[in-house]
Parts: sequence; C-alpha cells; structure tokens
Amino acid sequence: MRIQKLLLPMAVSAATLALSGQAMAETWKMALGDAAGGTQYELGTTFADIVEEKTGGEVTIDLFPNGQLGSEQDTVNNASMGLLDLSVLAINNITPFSPTVGVLTLPYVIQSPEDAKTLTQGEIAEELTQNTIRDAGVRILGWAYSGCRRLTNSARPVASPEDLDGLNIRVPKNEIMIAAYQAWGVNPAPLAWSETFTALQQGVVDGQDNPYITIDTMKFYEVQDHVTDSCYVFSLQPLIISEGKFQSLSPEMQEIVLEAGQEATSHSYDFLLESEEAIKKRLVEEHGMQITEPANDEQQWIEMATGIWPEFYDSIGGKEKLDQALEALGRDPAPQS
Repeated sequence: MRIQKLLLPMAVSAATLALSGQAMAETWKMALGDAAGGTQYELGTTFADIVEEKTGGEVTIDLFPNGQLGSEQDTVNNASMGLLDLSVLAINNITPFSPTVGVLTLPYVIQSPEDAKTLTQGEIAEELTQNTIRDAGVRILGWAYSGCRRLTNSARPVASPEDLDGLNIRVPKNEIMIAAYQAWGVNPAPLAWSETFTALQQGVVDGQDNPYITIDTMKFYEVQDHVTDSCYVFSLQPLIISEGKFQSLSPEMQEIVLEAGQEATSHSYDFLLESEEAIKKRLVEEHGMQITEPANDEQQWIEMATGIWPEFYDSIGGKEKLDQALEALGRDPAPQS
C-alpha cells in the first residue's frame, strides 16, 4: 500500500458516516490492460488505496492486471453493461466507442507532459467525459500519464520516416494511429495488445511504439534493440467506471469516487515526472537498448503526420474541437480541410 505517500485528507470518520447509505462492505473489480508495475497499475492501486481510506474500508477494489478480464475494448463493453466496475485502458481503446476522445490521440497535438495535463484536467476533459457517458455508458474518473510513445524496432536505428522503409510496425487497432504511419510511408500491422509481445518475439512484426515505462514493464527490451526518441502521440490511460455503477452510489460515495480519481490523476502525473528518466537510463545501461534522436528535431515526422488531421475533423466533433485544444496549448489553429 502506498497510501502514506499521498498525504490524504484524514477525514475517514466523516466519510464513513457519509457512507451509511451503503448497506454493507463492497469489493469492486478493476481491469488493467498492462502488467503490474506500469502507470496503469500505479493509477489503479493509488485510486484503490484512496477509496479504501476515504470509506474506512467499506469499499475495497481488487485489481486484475495484464488483461485478465479481457481485452481493453472488452472492458469498455463490460463496464457499459454493468458487468465490470472499473477499468484502466489505453485511450485509443475507448476512442472507437466515443470518437471525440480521438482529439487527444491526433499526432503531435500533445507534445509534452504539460500539454497532457492541460488537456485532461480542464474544460476539454469535462466535455470528453460527458461524451463518453453519452456514447459508451462509462464515466472517466481519472487519467494515467505514461509519456510519449517511442518507436522501437529490432532491425536498425530509425531517425527519419525514410528509415522505416521495409519495417513492419505494430500499431493498435486505431484509425488515427494507422493513418499516421501510412503518412510516413508504412503499412502498419494493427494487432491487439495481448498479441504484441509474441508477434515481436516471433518476428511477425519488427517494431511497435509505447512509452519508456511500458517498454520496461512489458520487457520489450528482450525482443527490441532500438528506440527512436519520438513523441507523435502521448500515451494516456483513462480510468473509467460503469455509469450504471456510478449512478447507483449515494451522493456522498459519488463524491468520494470523483475525489479519488482527481487525487490519483495528480499522483500519476508526478509519478511520470519522477520515474521516466531513470527508466530511460536503465533501458540503455542494463538492457542494452540504443536510443536514436529523430532527425531535425522531428520536423519531417511532424509535417507528414499532422497532414492527416483534416481526415478526422468529423469524427472528433469538428475542426473547432481541435482548435479548442490547440488554443488551450497556446498554439495556432489547425489547417482547413
């Protein structure tokens, strides 16, 4: 338990009294797509600790990492039907159910942890939460911040899009991410997360992209030699709750769950900032990975990938939604279609 690190408000007795409407102690189930030790797990365990503390042990949460309760997209379906309480999943796996969330996955919209924080803890995030309730029957309670997705491969250093020629790269089953690779001249291989390590191990695909912490946690260094220090997409993992479950809670319990989500989100952001550089160093020094910087400050990658933005204006709710995000980040409006 890491509850002592979070300096939680010591209002347990009041919270317990507020829960008098709960008939008895409950145990909720939380699905995690990633293995224990990553940012999904860090967010999940932190949230679980906070809820248990705030309810005086009246609510406990069991975590099921590494896809034990099904694929990440399965967990969205199960939560929407009330068959699962909570899930932490990659943002690209909720986008098919609520396409407007895709604004956060457009290449090079989010280029830093600060950008990610701005867009997930303000008005834009609140609107996206309401959209997921409407579209998918789930509510976003919080966010895990994993960092920029870095391209890895087993063949050679990759500094420019031309270096991708001949490589078979795994991507999630996400139209935006597929289109980004196609813009770089690659026909990527959309594979489920559960199939990725085996596909890399067997040479079915040459590479994939994920943040440093995921590369480390999933032990991709065992089957990948090279990392490109790229940042075409920032990896976010929303924590979702079944909206039916949320509405069944007392008002006091709803408030506890919302507060726990906010506190766990803040912790996840700090966790990323504190851990990423050490992980990057360990991948090189202990596991022998070679890190390559993108050529010309990634400008060619950016110009080619952002060219796909207009293709997705309709799915994200219109160009104005992207412009709203860019304005929040202090950047110029997106190009016209």
